[in-house]
Amino acid sequence: MEISSVPISSCSKEHQKIYLEWFQFADSDNDGRITGSDAIKFFSMSNLSRQDLKQVWAITDSKRQGFLGFTEFIAAMQLVSLAQAGHEITHDILNSNVDLENLKPPVMDGLDALLAKKKRSRKTNENEANGTSVVQQSPSVLWFSSKSSKKVPLSAVTSIVDGLKRLYVQKLKPLEVTYRFNDFVSPLLTNSDFDAKPMVMLLGQYSTGKTTFIKHLLKTSYPGAHIGPEPTTDRFVVVMSGPDERSVPGNTIAVQADMPFSGLTSFGTAFLSKFECSQMPHSLLEHITFVDTPGVLSGEKQRTQRAYDFTGVTSWFAAKCDLILLLFDPHKLDVSDEFKRVISSLRGHDDKIRVVLNKADQIDTQQLMRVYGALMWSLGKVLNTPEVMRVYIGSFNDKPVNEAASGPVGKELFEREQEDLLSDLKDIPKKSCDRRINEFVKRARAAKIHAYIISHLRKEMPAMIGKAKTQQRLTDNLEDEFKKVQREFHLPPGDFPNVEQFRETLTGYSFDKFEKLKPSMIKAVDDMLGYDIPELLKNFRNPYD
Repeated sequence: MEISSVPISSCSKEHQKIYLEWFQFADSDNDGRITGSDAIKFFSMSNLSRQDLKQVWAITDSKRQGFLGFTEFIAAMQLVSLAQAGHEITHDILNSNVDLENLKPPVMDGLDALLAKKKRSRKTNENEANGTSVVQQSPSVLWFSSKSSKKVPLSAVTSIVDGLKRLYVQKLKPLEVTYRFNDFVSPLLTNSDFDAKPMVMLLGQYSTGKTTFIKHLLKTSYPGAHIGPEPTTDRFVVVMSGPDERSVPGNTIAVQADMPFSGLTSFGTAFLSKFECSQMPHSLLEHITFVDTPGVLSGEKQRTQRAYDFTGVTSWFAAKCDLILLLFDPHKLDVSDEFKRVISSLRGHDDKIRVVLNKADQIDTQQLMRVYGALMWSLGKVLNTPEVMRVYIGSFNDKPVNEAASGPVGKELFEREQEDLLSDLKDIPKKSCDRRINEFVKRARAAKIHAYIISHLRKEMPAMIGKAKTQQRLTDNLEDEFKKVQREFHLPPGDFPNVEQFRETLTGYSFDKFEKLKPSMIKAVDDMLGYDIPELLKNFRNPYD
């Protein structure tokens, strides 16, 4: 599986050197990014029409980051060169038979004179600075630690993700801290949570082919992978890009500042000993991170308690992931109690869930029809929704499809279904920015409702006598209290947290220590949702729109 991207190797070293000089010239902030305003100034030297430049930006900023890195800049320059030669600019042109290695850089009017002028001024500055150089740090790195974070100017924001970081630190994080959102729902976000690559989590009972599925996509095994008919993967394994092949223990990876897994420390050492990160250099892993999970228990085995909160961990990963694949085996269609709890913990992330009926070539067409019906019936009972969920049918391994079992019709069906699922996976990097915005908005709404609930419980407490009795009554009738909050603030009932989980967390707190409602904080989040985020999206759309 290939993710559409233009590798640097697709142009000669000589041209790379030219493009690097151009890139550094166009990058006005010296932060390794060409923003929309940078592009308008620089690309205008090509004398192409606005429509052509709009198409160039749309293709190279396919992930909607709002900026171009060096790789995307090279692709943009190659597209400009092709447009100048009279080619029609399409999404497929860079993957066609065009000889990109020998494609000459585009003609940029007046660029040589500007580069010569910049070289002269740089030489003067170097003489003044006695050869010392300062390494610039992206302002967003400081937003999460600096006490003066509220003074970060809008001009420091150079992408949609940067903008979300700024809004989180200035408007959403204060609300979360005040009403202890991190204790009840989700840990506070860090810089690495925003910068993390898109994640795909695989869930299913043992031996449904989760590890084999990852191996099939990577076309190779990853460090620490075990495949067999018995429960082999006994831990959560994050498969991600790295300089060399190695496995990193969970306790180590959870404390690394550049990794988005610090929130997992709340599940304790019992979980972290069953968690590891598998790193390897791979082109696919540069775009997507995979989360391989232990097989969900069934039958007699599920009576043995795990040493950590399995559904809590899957719920934590579900919030971070861009896609969740539920794998089923034609011979294991029963949904165990633990699997039912796991699927229930995915509530609120229905748009990310895809169901895969794996190893489907092990049964003939007639049996497949019955198995598919049985699977839909089982899922309908667990998910409690009238809508039918999308189920992909296939055999995701390196062996050829068993045509003797499936027949020619089955083989064609599997190939089409596999293509559909792979195209879904290919779209993940492109949609990651939209998904991040979606998750951010979802989190903001959840934090707002949480603030209403916490402040309501505080308001119901007496000033002096009978605090313990009142707290017990509120805890016992928590569902009724949720309804009061819902009616008072006109909130949708589907956005409220799980009553039982919320009640369990409440037991460790004194309600009279909670904060009262602060309308200014709620208004700040409302303004963020109503004005700031739409304005951010407007600022970082295609600069040629």
